[in-house]
Amino acid sequence: MADTLGASGISILRPVRAGNAFEETIERLLESIKLGFFSSSQKLPPERELAEILGVSRATLRDALRELQDAGYLEVQRGRYGGTFVSSLPVRTASEPGPLQPADVEDVVLFRRIVESEAAAHAAASDLSAAARQHLLTTLDDVARSTLETYRPKDARLHIAIAELTGSRMLVAAVAEARSRVSDLLDRIPLLTTNIDHSNQQHRDLVDAILGGDAQAAREIAIAHLEGTASLLRGFLS
Repeated sequence: MADTLGASGISILRPVRAGNAFEETIERLLESIKLGFFSSSQKLPPERELAEILGVSRATLRDALRELQDAGYLEVQRGRYGGTFVSSLPVRTASEPGPLQPADVEDVVLFRRIVESEAAAHAAASDLSAAARQHLLTTLDDVARSTLETYRPKDARLHIAIAELTGSRMLVAAVAEARSRVSDLLDRIPLLTTNIDHSNQQHRDLVDAILGGDAQAAREIAIAHLEGTASLLRGFLS
């Protein structure tokens, strides 16, 4: 479970709501995979642990895992070191994503700006432990060292790591939701090398502001960073 926890101990996986346990279990697991908490070829926690975190029965969890395996997101390995692993191969979707309305893009952009900029400001205003500071620096370094194939999940992990510094489970969930929605949009546009270089510099500036305890600077840098992504989304998708 360590890989799903930030320095604050908050898990990106959270209990599902009653009524649609199977469907929401699928949603939570896919969100964790898409946001890079479970990376390619990584082994998932044991079934009992996952079921406890998600608040579902092991039977429901097994059904969800089996469906994700059939869909190509997971693979099962047998033997002493076996278990359920994230697939090492990209999943091929059956069809192209449907059309978007400009309002759909703007809704995601607005939601993300509100929750992520305030998360950054609150993180900067928080009394951060040495472990929390190191966690933030580690996720920053992971993004800087990522390949084109792993950049977006590593990028998402950094943004959620910032929210984790606030100690608020609800805020972490909101930022994870915002990042999941924007990731779906980013998958529709090309990855631009120049934009990556610019984003990495903004990431460094943002982390410096947070570690320096400058809440206003953290908020402003986060807004500028998010607006850069918003401009690309508007340009390609609107």
